[in-house]
Amino acid sequence: MEAFRIIIPARYESTRFPGKALADINGKPMIQHVYERALECKGAASVVIATDDKRIEQAAKKFGAEVCMTSDQHQTGTDRLAEAVSSLRYADNDIVVNVQGDEPLISPSIIEQVAFELSEHPSAEVATLCAPIETAEQLFASNIAKIILDKNNFALYFSRAPIPWDRDNFPLKDDAYLPPHIYFKHVGIYSYRVKFLKKFIVWRPCIIESLEKLEQLRMIYYGAKIYAGVAKVQTAIGVDTPEDLEKVLEFLSELR
Repeated sequence: MEAFRIIIPARYESTRFPGKALADINGKPMIQHVYERALECKGAASVVIATDDKRIEQAAKKFGAEVCMTSDQHQTGTDRLAEAVSSLRYADNDIVVNVQGDEPLISPSIIEQVAFELSEHPSAEVATLCAPIETAEQLFASNIAKIILDKNNFALYFSRAPIPWDRDNFPLKDDAYLPPHIYFKHVGIYSYRVKFLKKFIVWRPCIIESLEKLEQLRMIYYGAKIYAGVAKVQTAIGVDTPEDLEKVLEFLSELR
């Protein structure tokens, strides 16, 4: 597999959980847990934290991370990533993995897999991951993005709605009904070539992206091909809210 680079975009101002990147998890800020998981990846040529906030920069430098400061005007993590790769002068063919700064339990193998998927599928401009949806609650939850794949595992569409819509049986919300290998949730990790990021930043946000609040829809709207591999290991708890942080702390306490 090709060597790849990891960038962890992190901002302080989060709508549902301001300052979560610096939330304490067993004596370390959350962003440090993400950074340390990224360092464990085989094949990672570099790991950089991209942020617009001096508090995150100071915390990251304290635990020895390389930091790239970016604008505070970015609407998405991908926009922040694009500025970072330009500042860092990465080569056009470099593979860059976008690891969210709110995934303190992320498995290094997940990061490695998404880099591998892009390397192994040259017709893709972007690679991401997905996982089977196992409950009706997940399927109908608007905070979980769903993905529809074509026969070659390229993304056709992403939505917060339950897709595909079963005309004859929905809106039944019965776990026993869910057929296998039909419904998948999106796992929010991406890999890109630097040259794709340079294209992405000149594309204006589109209406479907604005409605669904899913930046990957901008990629589909402008014709980018997104390969979605099925995650080979179970995905970890992400932190969107203080309640999610409590779940992470509880999980770690059970490991002791």
